[in-house]
Amino acid sequence: MVVNKVDIDDANLKVDLSDATQAVKENRFEEALKLLNVILKEYPDNIDSLYLAAVSTRYLKQFKESQIHIENLLRNAPDMGRAYQELGHLNRDIGKDEKAVMHYRQACELNPALMASWNFLYKYFDRNNNKPAADHALEQIQKLKSLPASLLYIDQILNEGRLGLAEQKCRAFLKKNPTHTYAMSLLAEIANRLGYFDDAEFLLEKAVEFKPNDGDLRMKYAAVLRKKQKFLQTMEQVDILCEQYPKNLSYQAQKASETMQNGDHKEAINLLNDILEKNPYNFSCLTSRGHAQKTLGQTNEAINSYQSAYQIKPDHGEAFFSLANLKTYTFSRQELDSMRKQVNRVDLCQRDKAYFHFALAQGCEVNGEFEEAFFHLVQGNQIKNGQSLYSIERMDKELQAQIDVCDASFFKDLGEGGCDTREPIFILGLPRAGSTLIEQVLASHSQIDGTLELPNIMSIAQSLRGDDIYGQLGNYPRSMKSISAEERKSLGESYIKDTQIHRKDAPMFTDKMPNNFRHIGLIHLIMPNAKIIDARRYPLDCCFSMFKQLFAQGQEFTYGLKEAGSYYNSYVKLMDHWERVLPGKILRVNNEDMVDDLEGQVKRILEFVEVPFEEQCISFYKTERSIRTPSSEQVRKPVNKEGMGRWKPYAKYLTPLLEVLDEDLLEPEDIHFINS
Repeated sequence: MVVNKVDIDDANLKVDLSDATQAVKENRFEEALKLLNVILKEYPDNIDSLYLAAVSTRYLKQFKESQIHIENLLRNAPDMGRAYQELGHLNRDIGKDEKAVMHYRQACELNPALMASWNFLYKYFDRNNNKPAADHALEQIQKLKSLPASLLYIDQILNEGRLGLAEQKCRAFLKKNPTHTYAMSLLAEIANRLGYFDDAEFLLEKAVEFKPNDGDLRMKYAAVLRKKQKFLQTMEQVDILCEQYPKNLSYQAQKASETMQNGDHKEAINLLNDILEKNPYNFSCLTSRGHAQKTLGQTNEAINSYQSAYQIKPDHGEAFFSLANLKTYTFSRQELDSMRKQVNRVDLCQRDKAYFHFALAQGCEVNGEFEEAFFHLVQGNQIKNGQSLYSIERMDKELQAQIDVCDASFFKDLGEGGCDTREPIFILGLPRAGSTLIEQVLASHSQIDGTLELPNIMSIAQSLRGDDIYGQLGNYPRSMKSISAEERKSLGESYIKDTQIHRKDAPMFTDKMPNNFRHIGLIHLIMPNAKIIDARRYPLDCCFSMFKQLFAQGQEFTYGLKEAGSYYNSYVKLMDHWERVLPGKILRVNNEDMVDDLEGQVKRILEFVEVPFEEQCISFYKTERSIRTPSSEQVRKPVNKEGMGRWKPYAKYLTPLLEVLDEDLLEPEDIHFINS
């Protein structure tokens, strides 16, 4: 038998770590440190060793050494809640209570099961007469005290990213305690992080039934409903929370957020203003107010809200990113330097770092600092890519499955059927391809309501997957072969009914969810008379624009040039397939054609959707309506060529994209431009 040296080293490491851990538990810190120093000499990035070394040196009052260990720990585990808690302990012990509070808050945000952090926060807030914050901390303490040690451990490993082990132990606990609501919420969170929202919804729905007065449970349930974009049900849950806890500003803020999600941005601003009157230092509410103001076209007011938010919390990355995301804001030199300082901090969570990197990329580009701009784009995308489960191979299989199943004979065999509505107009394609411009043109027409990126088609597709195993493709699209004519009609009618909340009184409406291009076969089956417009943009412009944009969720293929290029190829391949098997069903609109001949393209689009020409569709930028995409400010201006060729200053960095994109899609001079 051959024994691998790596196996021996790993075994020795586990033994030494076990001895060091036991020594720390027994307060033998000098002995523990001797063991840990030996381990760290050979394994300088070992997370457990760095954590124990930070604890030991702090107890030995070797504060500088403790700081060094924590900083090394955070470089290797930037979102580890216990690392921020230890940083809080260190600052507490050296008398820096304000910094300690900041780090304890970071710790609790990343891992809500850290009792020591909540204890300090409760005492601090109580001492400073901050009753709402003290009450919240005390509530968390009491909840954690009521939990068995095994659940606290599961909570800890879950929040440190060890999902497999957390799921295994959580299921074992629930087998013995099937109605334990906290365990149900932990399993729901695991499902949520893995993208299995149906499972998370089911678990939390049952948990809320068992404990209807548990505000945290209901809040988690509402969050999953929102993620599934069940807007009415989400608002119902938030209304219950506000009725049960009328003084809880967090629940009121959530109500404002849901009101915004449902399209009533003016009312959302009123709700947020009420909260800010009670707590003017609520930076999250200021940022949310900025989002609502931006959507309504109140750009100056939005800028003021975002700036007010970061003045209260200088490391609030979302506020800086939101300013950059206006696409019209120019950062001052002082703001740029402030952001550069933030991204170099070790003690800043990955979420905020990603926000700062994307904001800096935009700010540097405006100043012509393209090398630094690209550096920040790479850093920001690497953070997001590291948090994503996206796989090029798995996505290729999903899209190829549509081609394999939905061939010409598939549609012929199923024949006619579905809901005969002519109300929806689907605008689909890739993000940053000009779909918002097309939507604004159509929404300017008297017979068409502009809505949102509606999730309903994707929800229907998800429901057709059947019983699925994590990471597998499921039954969809094969399951479409067995859909009866009655089911097709019912699904189409349900789509019309469920999207009514986003409409006004016009006879037609837009659905601008770009990813619906994956489900054109399903759309045709359930609503054969629906209009479909493919928003297409030149691949170098489109892919680089996607890479530059930090999306809220659902567009993981944008977090790398290779991923973006591969996805573009697969999109074109699938769209070519749909045009072959459903001839005349789809109108392709090239963004470049919209720029070159707006009036001609507008007439072409209106003719396709079978509505008469109206002059206001040409002057779409004057139409007052809520626009909730990164392009909102751009489509409030006349069509221009600003977005064309913006990849060129970065050409020397784009070889990975060029290597992936099909050559037939590119202009030869652009290939030469990048290679030269």
